[in-house]
Amino acid sequence: MGHKIRSLTYPQLVVLGYLVIITMGTVLLSFPMATRSNVSVGFVDALFTATSATCVTGLVVYDTFTHWSLFGQIVIMTLIQIGGLGFMAVITMFSFFLRRRIGLKERGLLRESVNSMYLGGVVLLIKRLLIGTFLFEGFGAVILSARFIPQMGLTTGIYNGIFHSVSAFNNAGFDLMGKYGKYSSLISYAGDPVVTLTIMGLIIVGGIGFFVWDDILKHRHRFKEYQLHTKIVFAITSFLITWGAIVFFLFERTNLLNGLPFGEKILVSLFSAVTPRTAGFSVVDMGVSLPGTRLLTMILMFIGGSPGSTAGGIKTTTFAALVISAWSSLKNTKGDSVFGRQLEESALRRANTVVVINLTLVLVSSLVISATKPVLPLGDAVFETVSALSTVGLSTGITGSLGIIGQLMLILLMYTGRVGSISLALLFMQHRMPVSIQKPTEKIIIG
Repeated sequence: MGHKIRSLTYPQLVVLGYLVIITMGTVLLSFPMATRSNVSVGFVDALFTATSATCVTGLVVYDTFTHWSLFGQIVIMTLIQIGGLGFMAVITMFSFFLRRRIGLKERGLLRESVNSMYLGGVVLLIKRLLIGTFLFEGFGAVILSARFIPQMGLTTGIYNGIFHSVSAFNNAGFDLMGKYGKYSSLISYAGDPVVTLTIMGLIIVGGIGFFVWDDILKHRHRFKEYQLHTKIVFAITSFLITWGAIVFFLFERTNLLNGLPFGEKILVSLFSAVTPRTAGFSVVDMGVSLPGTRLLTMILMFIGGSPGSTAGGIKTTTFAALVISAWSSLKNTKGDSVFGRQLEESALRRANTVVVINLTLVLVSSLVISATKPVLPLGDAVFETVSALSTVGLSTGITGSLGIIGQLMLILLMYTGRVGSISLALLFMQHRMPVSIQKPTEKIIIG
């Protein structure tokens, strides 16, 4: 058995590892003690919640505060932490504690798990990842606790601070604000800059990627010395947050933002541009947002965060590679370059593969959900599938009404979004022998 596990490829190990974690979470959440009513939930509901937590999504069939007991909430928070860090990082953490030597293959798996470009120094990168994670989460928990304690009391305030810090940093979107109304997320704190800015900060830091952290730590504020990956991540992240907030403000100024003070309008617009990437918290009711706002949100969700982070989506670098390639094609220049560097040809092929697979999954899943729920607006079905696949967690409020088939479809999408669509595809393709004979080349018409 041990030999079989060691012989697994990285895609196989990822798929199996997350499956094991989800299974364990499903069993724990199926216990009667996991609910406030002390009545066991059904298998599908426990599986959905465990998958959503492990895949750091945030879609829920039950309000986390009003339905799950303290035990259930701690199980959910633990699944979020494991899912956000990645199970390989968690295994490595225990290896550090046990002073166990980490072999060459394990280093290779770790490199893949955090999307590092280099094998050398990957163990040090994992150490920094773990230390950084707990430092950022701890810092966020202190700030949030200081805000919550006057309202909730000492123990409850600290617990809420820790839970929401872990959920935000791991881009999970689970919350305990059901005490102010079921499924209300952070709506009651929409005008609170301490809470919203802290949550936004944790989402952004958790979503830029562990490799970027390491690059910043090495070169500090010297932007010119950053690696190309880091420069692209910063550029695309800044662009999406800035323009996302501006477009949201323009769309919703007479709807969701109507009647709010100007400062709160800016705060809500910024938050609504950050959270689709891919946290799932909300300070407004997406169910009453305008169609243009939902389209904007779906675009931000589909792009998501950055590689090697707690976020989902096709990733900022994938989006950048496609834009750079399209711009180079329009200018009829040779090669795709940015920041004085040329992108690898394999990067563009991989980007195209990710986008095609994810778009196909969204379209097919939306059709299946629409077929099982004909009365459901198509826009809501597409929004839900993009949210699930990109591990966001935002919803128009239809999650609990989708039925078993719809919920199983979302479970599959959340799982695929977390393990990676390419990793899942490679699981079925990797045993195929490469074709050594090159076929004749022939032109086709494009466009």
